[in-house]
Amino acid sequence: MPGKRVQLDEETWRDLQLLGHDQMKDFQELADEAFRDLLKKYGRPVNLRDALRKSAGVSATVHQLRPGKGKPPRK
Repeated sequence: MPGKRVQLDEETWRDLQLLGHDQMKDFQELADEAFRDLLKKYGRPVNLRDALRKSAGVSATVHQLRPGKGKPPRK
C-alpha cells in the first residue's frame, strides 16, 4: 500500500487525536474517511464498483441473476 508523510500543526494533531479517541478510531481510519469524503465531494470514484457504475452511465440497468442450483462439484 502506498504511504505518504503529512505534517500537521500541533493544534490540528491534538484535535485529531481527541476525535479519534471519541470515535474509537485510529489516525489511519480517520484519514481513510477524510479522503473518501474528499473524493466524493469532487465526484471521483472511491472504489472499483463506483468507477464501473460511473463509466456505465445513468442509463445502465442492473440485471439480477436468478439463483440456480449451482455447478456440480468437480471430481
